[in-house]
Amino acid sequence: MTADQVVRLDRVTRTHGEGPRAVTALRGVSLDVGAGELVAVMGPSGSGKSTLLNLAGGLDVPTSGSVTVEDTPLSSLTAAERAGLRRRRVGYVFQDLNLIPSLTALENVTLPRELDGARLGTARGEAMRVLTEVGLEEVADRFPDEISGGQRQRVAIARALVGERRLILADEPTGALDTPTGDEILQLLRVRCDAGAAVLLVTHEPRYAAWADRVVFLRDGEIADSTAVPLESAR
Repeated sequence: MTADQVVRLDRVTRTHGEGPRAVTALRGVSLDVGAGELVAVMGPSGSGKSTLLNLAGGLDVPTSGSVTVEDTPLSSLTAAERAGLRRRRVGYVFQDLNLIPSLTALENVTLPRELDGARLGTARGEAMRVLTEVGLEEVADRFPDEISGGQRQRVAIARALVGERRLILADEPTGALDTPTGDEILQLLRVRCDAGAAVLLVTHEPRYAAWADRVVFLRDGEIADSTAVPLESAR
C-alpha cells in the first residue's frame, strides 16, 4: 500500500457454504480507497455490496485474497485484534443500525470510545460534539425507542464518526432520512474525507453517490465499472 491508502482489497473472493449449495458473494474484487477519498458502491440487491463492507471492516474474512487496513493485513490479526482495530480506526454504519436499546443516544455514541479506553468524561464530550454535528443534541438523553427512525439513523452515524476514525463504512446511511437530512449527512461524511478519512458508502441513490470522488458498480459479485465523479456534482 502507498502512504495515503487506507484500505485495500486484493483479489478478494467470499464464498458462503460448500458444494452444490455454495454461494459466492464476491469474485476476485480488487479495490483501494485512499485518505481523503469517498467511494460510493452501487449495484442491484445481492450484488455483494454489504459483503464488501464487511470484509473491508474485518467483520468477515475472505475465502481467498487479502484485505489490508493501514498497512495491517487483517489475516494477521485474531478476531479480538480485528475488533480492537474497528474500535480505534473504523466507523461502521450498519444497515440495521445495531443500537443498544438499553443505552441512551449519548451512551450509544460514547460506547466505542469507552471500550477503547478513553476516560468517560472525554468520551462523553466527543460523543456530544458529534451528536450536535448531526443535529441530535436535544435527544441525547433519550433511548432508541423514544426517538424516530430518522433520529436513530443519525445516532448510528454519529457513533461511526466519533473518535479518530480513519476508515468509515456506511451501509445505506440515508435510508430512513428525508432528502435535506440525507444531504446534511453526506456533507458530514465529505468533511471527514477532506480531513483525511477514507469513506466507503453503499447507496442506491445517485443523488448521494454524486457526493463521492468515485463510484464503483457491483454486479454478481464483481466490479462491473468504476467511474470518477465530476467536480461539479452535489459537492
